[in-house]
Amino acid sequence: MIHIDVFRLAEGKISGLRVHGHSDTAERGQDIVCAGISALAQTALLGIGEHLHRPLDYDVRPSGDLRMKLKSEPDDLTQAILETACLGFAAIQRANPNAVRMKDLRG
Repeated sequence: MIHIDVFRLAEGKISGLRVHGHSDTAERGQDIVCAGISALAQTALLGIGEHLHRPLDYDVRPSGDLRMKLKSEPDDLTQAILETACLGFAAIQRANPNAVRMKDLRG
């Protein structure tokens, strides 16, 4: 199972993501569910870091685990990227409910 934790501030803005686990819906390297989730997460990371040049703490593991946290307050542009990634995660979760679990964590 792929677990996606979306870290939100009290007012609802996303401050970070954690993606871990595998869907086990196909052979390693051939799993379209894992590939889709990974592509969305890594694209969000690249968009925020490389395109917007926002400071991030992040870690991407060869195992596929990814963690990112904004170092500054979320803004409209970081939210556009992160919320769009979450829309993609949710669509994949709806199509594969036994392979993906996404939850919002507020704090």
